[in-house]
Amino acid sequence: MGAPDAAPMWPGHLLWKGASRVATIFPTLSDIQAAQQRLSGVIWNTPVEYSETFSQLTGNRIYFKLENLQKTGSFKLRGAFNKIANLSPVERRRGVIAASAGNHAQGVAFAARHHSVPCTIVMPESASLAKVSATQGYGASVVLAGNSYDDAYAHALKLQSEHGYTYVHAFDDPHVIAGQGTVGLEIIQQRPSAQAIVVPMGGGGLAAGIAVAVKSLRPDIRVIGVEASAAACFRHALDTGRVETIPAQPTIADGIAVRRPGDLTLALAKQYVDDIVTVEEEEIARAMVLLLERCKLVAEGSAAAALAACMYGKVPAGIGEVVVLLSGGNIDVTMLSRVIEHGLVEAGRYLRLAVTVADRPGALRDLLDVLATLGANVLTVQHHRVGSSILLGQTEVELDLETRDQRHIEQIFSTLRSRGYTPAARG
Repeated sequence: MGAPDAAPMWPGHLLWKGASRVATIFPTLSDIQAAQQRLSGVIWNTPVEYSETFSQLTGNRIYFKLENLQKTGSFKLRGAFNKIANLSPVERRRGVIAASAGNHAQGVAFAARHHSVPCTIVMPESASLAKVSATQGYGASVVLAGNSYDDAYAHALKLQSEHGYTYVHAFDDPHVIAGQGTVGLEIIQQRPSAQAIVVPMGGGGLAAGIAVAVKSLRPDIRVIGVEASAAACFRHALDTGRVETIPAQPTIADGIAVRRPGDLTLALAKQYVDDIVTVEEEEIARAMVLLLERCKLVAEGSAAAALAACMYGKVPAGIGEVVVLLSGGNIDVTMLSRVIEHGLVEAGRYLRLAVTVADRPGALRDLLDVLATLGANVLTVQHHRVGSSILLGQTEVELDLETRDQRHIEQIFSTLRSRGYTPAARG
């Protein structure tokens, strides 16, 4: 994948769909530069920061483009603003509509308020109260419909047909892609020596926009897209040669959980993106935890996916200067808590342990003494005297332990067994 020049393969920047002469205009470098002018004074020119920690971990010089610090908490404002700025006066009076459970909703709502355009956002009924409240806070009317994004999307199209709204697509729109491409222009301006850019990929609007901008100015820079393996619709299309809706699977990277690539974004990705790799759930969780711990940065799962690709060798070491896009930081506190726990378990930093001891005075103290000598920090202790596997005269002790790493956990199990205990890990 990738291309040595900046010109799209389709003449006149048009994508022809089958035998019909239905054309979609491709965003060009001039479109992205025009979007940058529109966004000037509206969005933050987010910083690019070097990370010594992740440079050592990955074998590349890692810089973070901090779109998690952007207004509304993600890059999505860029594309939504550029789309709404290009509406005709009639379209503005009629209003806009979008379906989203997260960042796109807030971006569209913010942009619509700025332009005094009526805005309706359709969200699934399962959308978090925090995201609903944030979207309403930007002035949008929120409609809850269905149990999934697909249900919300179908309802949004129904409302669009009934009221004449303009639908603001999350990724498969040339104005939206051009707005997202302004991230690429900023990266080149801030880190002109960059040799690769690693970008999270859901519907592909961000990766496509950045790639068009970057390849038009610096064809030598590698652009690498990263999908969650649970929602790898681009990788599926490239591997099979078929554009299909892939089965839905749960992922903590809900911001890139897209089941089918856009027609426009897939065409642009084939032309401009050098490679698309996938990362696993545990890898994403580990990246989120390390960003919190080492850099004090809150990144949602979709944003951390780009870093996970670097940490786990999906992006090769030895490239040189690599800019990793942290695309957003909007994550519910309850989800963040679960992710932190999951990431700590995966890293060997947290262990839930069950041990059967004699139901007599001093038995618990003896067990805790062993754990203390091993340097395991006890977080919680629970006793269970009744259970199908607990004999009379015994009690099961369940402990949550803070540990150093996987080797430390192995040492704890080995030592306990040598002292006559039968420890068992609990999920």
